[in-house]
Amino acid sequence: MSSSFSSRLLLSLAAALALGPAHAKDDAAGASKRKQLVIVSFDGAHDNLLWEKSRAMAKRTGAHFTYFLSCTFLFPRQERAKYQAPHEKRGRSNVGFAQDREDTILRLGEIWLAKLEGHDIGSHACGHFDGGKWSAADWKAEFAFFRETLKNGWRNAGVGEREPADWQRFVAEDIKGFRAPYLSAGASLVKALEAHGFTYDASLVSKGPVLPVASGGIARFALPLIPEGASGRPVIAMDYNLYVRHSKGKEKPEKSEAFEESTLAAYRDAFARQYDGERIPLQLGFHFVEMNAGAYWRALDRFLTETCGKEDVACVSYAEAMDILAEEKRAPGAAL
Repeated sequence: MSSSFSSRLLLSLAAALALGPAHAKDDAAGASKRKQLVIVSFDGAHDNLLWEKSRAMAKRTGAHFTYFLSCTFLFPRQERAKYQAPHEKRGRSNVGFAQDREDTILRLGEIWLAKLEGHDIGSHACGHFDGGKWSAADWKAEFAFFRETLKNGWRNAGVGEREPADWQRFVAEDIKGFRAPYLSAGASLVKALEAHGFTYDASLVSKGPVLPVASGGIARFALPLIPEGASGRPVIAMDYNLYVRHSKGKEKPEKSEAFEESTLAAYRDAFARQYDGERIPLQLGFHFVEMNAGAYWRALDRFLTETCGKEDVACVSYAEAMDILAEEKRAPGAAL
C-alpha cells in the first residue's frame, strides 16, 4: 500500500467521521449495496500447528486473515538474551520464545506461505508487555527490534540460503498493521507507529461495530463489544474475553460444546445486525491458543463457513479492508 494511497484513505475516513449520525441514517438505504466486511485476526501467531489449521480454515471458507506476530517467537529460548524490552530485564518475554531453531524455521515458512496465500502479517510487538505507559522512544525501540528480527529471521536461524527472494521487500513494505498487547495503547503509540511506517492500528475497543477513525497518519480500528449469552451482556469480540466470561480463564472442556454454541450465536447475531443494517465491518479477534478445548476456533470455523459465501460479504484481512473502504469512498456517487 503506497503512502499516497494511505493518505487518501485516511482523508476519506476522516470525511466519513465528520458526517456524523445524521449521515448514517441517510445512508442506511444504500447499505444493501455495500459489502459487509468480516475482519478476523489472530494475536501471537506462534504455534505452527495452528498456523496450518488457520490457513486450512481460510482456504476452506474463502477468508483472509491478519496475523499479528510476536517477534520473540522468531528465535529460540537459548538466544533470549538478544531481546531487551523497554523497562524489563534482558531476555524476558511474557509469551516466551521459539522452542528451538527448527521451530523457528517452520514458523518462518508458515509466515511466508500465509503471505503468498493473501493473508496480512502485522506486528504484535515482541515480548507482549503492557506498553500503555511507554514513551514514543520505548515503542520505537520495540518496533525496531521487531523489524530487525523479521528481516534477519532466516539468517539468524542458520538457513539464510532458504530465505525467499522477496522476503526483504516484504518485511520493509508489507508489515503495515499493529495491535498492542493487552489492547493497551497509550498516548505515545500513534506517533511511534507513524515514525515506523505503519498505516493502521487495531488496538482500540468500541461499544459496537464502528468504522476506523483517522488519527494523524494512522487508521485506527476497534474490536467491538457484542451481546453474548442469554442475558445479551456485551463482551469484547475476542476469544480470550469469552474465555474469561465463560470459565473465568480456566479450562472447562466438559462445557466446550456449550461455550461454542453461545459464541457462534453471538457471532451470528452481531453479523446479522450489520448485514441487515448499516453494514459496518465486523471485527473478531483470536489467539493462537485453543481455549476451552477449541470452543472459539470451532465457532469461528462454523461462522466463516456459513457466512463468507453470502452475497455482498467479504471475509478479509485488515489490509484488504483498508483498500475496500478507500475504494467505497472513491466510488461514483459516494457521499463526500
